[in-house]
Amino acid sequence: MILFFGPPGAGKSVQGQLLAARHSWRWLSSGQLLRDKHDPKLAAQLSTGQLTDSHLVNDVMGAAIKRSRDIEHLIIDGFPRQLEQAKWLVDSQIEHNRSISLVIVLEVPKDELVRRLKLRGRTDDTEATIERRLHIFRTEIYPILTYLTEQKVHIAHIDGNDSVGQVHDKIETEVQAALGKNKA
Repeated sequence: MILFFGPPGAGKSVQGQLLAARHSWRWLSSGQLLRDKHDPKLAAQLSTGQLTDSHLVNDVMGAAIKRSRDIEHLIIDGFPRQLEQAKWLVDSQIEHNRSISLVIVLEVPKDELVRRLKLRGRTDDTEATIERRLHIFRTEIYPILTYLTEQKVHIAHIDGNDSVGQVHDKIETEVQAALGKNKA
């Protein structure tokens, strides 16, 4: 599994989908999986920028991972978002017959993130929601990255402020190094 981290607007989905398409792998977005549930209560919670219940997200991701058992590699976008979820993912690697090969952290300055989020035009991208999501990301991501480092997972920080193609090339270099040229 390759995990994509980055604040909202960093380009996780674009880069994850590009990588998945390039290698015929599967892209799994926790946000998209939750939105696809079409649950009005859940949709209302997602629109506020608050984090969703960890057990629900773990269940949704676990089911998606199981449905993808025939795919060589999974690109996981926006998960884990909490330390509890990271521990669940690490603990469930054997059950899912998968390992975390690489974590990609896309780094983008705040002003550029806000500009991108306003451009994408999702209804839940209000200024208050954007600010809340950025705050949650900053407070939640560091414990997760520390934990994954302790678990000996390779973490690559990539400047996500370049063009889509340039960022993708940097990611591909990291993926090739993590998986070995013969596996990717």
